[in-house]
Amino acid sequence: MKVTDYAEIGITTNFSFLRGGSQPQEYVHQAGEFRIPAIGIADRNTLAGVVRAYKELENPDVKFKPRLLIGARLVFIDGTPDILIYPRDRAAYGRLCQLLTRGKLKAEKGECHLTLDDLLDFAEGQLLVLVLPHRFEAATVLKVLDRLKRSRADGAKDIWLAASMLYRGDDRRRLGRLQRLAVSVRLPLLATNEVLYHHPERRLLQDVLTCIREKTTIMRAGRRIEANAERHLKPGFEMARLFRDLPEAIAETMRFADRITFTLDELKYQYPDEPVPAGKSAQQHLEDLTWAGVARYFPNEIDDKLRGTLNKELRLIEKLDYAHYFLTVHDIVHYARSQHILCQGRGSAANSAVCYVLGITSVNPAETDVLFERFISEERLEPPDIDVDFEHSRREEVMQYVYRRYGRHRAAIVATVIHYRPRSAIRDVGKALGLTEDVTAALADTVWGSWGTGVSDMQIRQAGFDPGNPMIRSAVELATELI
Repeated sequence: MKVTDYAEIGITTNFSFLRGGSQPQEYVHQAGEFRIPAIGIADRNTLAGVVRAYKELENPDVKFKPRLLIGARLVFIDGTPDILIYPRDRAAYGRLCQLLTRGKLKAEKGECHLTLDDLLDFAEGQLLVLVLPHRFEAATVLKVLDRLKRSRADGAKDIWLAASMLYRGDDRRRLGRLQRLAVSVRLPLLATNEVLYHHPERRLLQDVLTCIREKTTIMRAGRRIEANAERHLKPGFEMARLFRDLPEAIAETMRFADRITFTLDELKYQYPDEPVPAGKSAQQHLEDLTWAGVARYFPNEIDDKLRGTLNKELRLIEKLDYAHYFLTVHDIVHYARSQHILCQGRGSAANSAVCYVLGITSVNPAETDVLFERFISEERLEPPDIDVDFEHSRREEVMQYVYRRYGRHRAAIVATVIHYRPRSAIRDVGKALGLTEDVTAALADTVWGSWGTGVSDMQIRQAGFDPGNPMIRSAVELATELI
């Protein structure tokens, strides 16, 4: 193996809110430019950042596609050092999701409360990298390692100690101490740059994020911001140079990556097994409901065209094994209508004659030409997506029905990720840079009223400021990057 073969497994994206200075897509492009074989997204107590990185790898503009490792950075509330966690296989990924869910259910919205005991319950099949603080207590680390080893069938097989350069003048002494610890506990060191942004130019934005998080300004932040611009994604040859005294820590990154077999391609939605009449399959029950709906909506004989459309849709639903999904949506809509809760299916599902006769949508296929392929396509291999709007004031009733019907362990609300809007971005960035509140308010009210891909000098002048003012210019540019 060439010494420059290197996998960076300590990447923080902007999905670690107010910590990461770059988007997942930017890391993919930068890693491709550096020809880094593998990168690991490890955001703070979340898997949210991996999705955009995964999707960006489908972009034809990414000529060299690094392998994406799916992980998270676990931050604990009981004094346990941070741990980078990477599931080895599909089963371990499921356990990681359960672990993160537990932590979030125990905490207030936006927080995640994890302890070492929580991790031990889901540690099987996980690759664990301990990220020790600058000044770590060896006794604490030994206690954590002992519990991790005893809780896993493989013992210490999939445990590493992270080795990183902090560029504060004491790296040699600190890494020497870390190396001695690794030898004493018989664990390998694994090199990482603990990446916070994809390019050195993002250092200022990352500093601003730190100031926003710490409720301070650049001038007053002191040691709370990074001392330099070195926490960016580095090519393998540069990491090899930095770790020339610890070449095994570089080599270990590729051995680490090779231990992981899981990819997001393995995830497939598992539809609930809807109860069906005895002796009938889900497909047969769906067809019975479909033709019963035809009799209800079309009491007179339907024409051959509509009959052909329904048969075509049913055959494709059967081929793609989507009957359970249609039965689930039908069940929820049927409940809502039985309780006189207003509901309406919309979107591409309106192109389905089956959805109409099941009472999910309201577009009559006998009065229009439906294009079922817009809804379900064998070529796209994407699961169907039926959007149903429920009466706002009674939506909670439907949600509680779903919980009762399927169990709280099998039902969830789709997560949303908070991100900056233009007005709040310029206000927070301006405050971090030390601009007065009236200045940030003027920029937010005037410039951001016509926000687009950027802000022109004319817009800045209209707000009453000089475009050549470096502080004003920095505030505008940083807010643009933040959004």
